[in-house]
Amino acid sequence: MDVADRSQSVTMADVAARAGVSRALVSIVFRGVPGASEASRERVMRAAAELGYRPDRRARLLGSSRSRTVGVVFGLQQEFHTEMVERLYEAVESTGLELALGATAPTRSEQTAVQRLLEFRCEALLLVGPAMPHRDLEELGGQIPVVVLARELRSDSCDVVRTDDELGARFAVEHLVALGHREIVHVDGQQAPGAAQRRRGYHAAMAAAGLEDRSRIVPGGLTDEDGERAARELLAGQVLAGRSHPTAVAAFNDHCAAGLLAVTRQRGIAVPGELSVVGFDDSRIAGLSSIDLTTVAQDSATLAEEALGLALRRAEGSDEPAAEVVVPPRLVVRGTTAAARRR
Repeated sequence: MDVADRSQSVTMADVAARAGVSRALVSIVFRGVPGASEASRERVMRAAAELGYRPDRRARLLGSSRSRTVGVVFGLQQEFHTEMVERLYEAVESTGLELALGATAPTRSEQTAVQRLLEFRCEALLLVGPAMPHRDLEELGGQIPVVVLARELRSDSCDVVRTDDELGARFAVEHLVALGHREIVHVDGQQAPGAAQRRRGYHAAMAAAGLEDRSRIVPGGLTDEDGERAARELLAGQVLAGRSHPTAVAAFNDHCAAGLLAVTRQRGIAVPGELSVVGFDDSRIAGLSSIDLTTVAQDSATLAEEALGLALRRAEGSDEPAAEVVVPPRLVVRGTTAAARRR
């Protein structure tokens, strides 16, 4: 019999007999409610450890009207989404809640992930960067408490927790302008959540610097491959040669920036000597020594804490109007940006 089978065969009565206390006292200890002395708690926990006993939370919840479970829908192939899940697990420890994960992928839709979590009796849903239409989100928010993470949304039924994407894009452009760059291209995220706000921030920062007529958007996306494609478009258009070639790029996210870096370096373009590059998210790839990417960091820990706080209040019956929490980003300067060369 393996450890898992052994722990399932041990009952609360077995723990009570080993500890020399009543079954009711064992129940009090594992529910974490008042009624047991510190000495009794220690005796019960020691007996449970010796027997390999673990309480079956699912069985306890069967008799309860609450599941104490929050569902999380996230993109399995998106690094920032998986980082958010990690932060949510850190934040959930002190709440008494459990997380149930619903991953999306090219072969698994958001609708499928949501439906499975609803069947799991989740008390609330956290949707990380959802792509589903506004109307569907509003309808879902009318059925169950919903917190939308990392997407701007004007909603009457869903709470929203997001980074100030527009401000983050402004930080990127302002950093490049301060280094003397004037020909700054934005490789955008097209239809991805947050892309419109980052485009808006780019245009606003370029206009504020008196560079509005030099603004240029190149289609990008979420992945390394999208960044590689954008780099090839820049090179094919010969915009990296001649009088008006860009000296800097603000990319939609870190993976898009990494793909762009791979192609430009392969073509012999020095980074940051000839081209400075800024990403967005401060994901793990940005800190790799081979990438060393200047980027805009999202405060994922604060995003997770705020989202779980809203989900908990909704699950406990709060009927306050839908809230929006906007968390400021910060610039992280590394090795892919430098002063523009004088012409």
